[in-house]
Amino acid sequence: MDDTASTGPVVDLKNVTVAYGKTLALADVTAAFPRGAVGLLGPNGAGKTTLLKSLLAFITPTLGTM
Repeated sequence: MDDTASTGPVVDLKNVTVAYGKTLALADVTAAFPRGAVGLLGPNGAGKTTLLKSLLAFITPTLGTM
């Protein structure tokens, strides 16, 4: 059994960009989220909802990998 599957991050983003026309909702985001409870905090317009919609495949990132 591969231990990285059980101990590695549950989500890994590399250089993710999401654009709505000329507006960048996410710009070159790189992050790794560990297993367990994780919260997203930030002001209105920070890209929290766009990030979640991208992870759920409701929208497709312009660039990068998830």
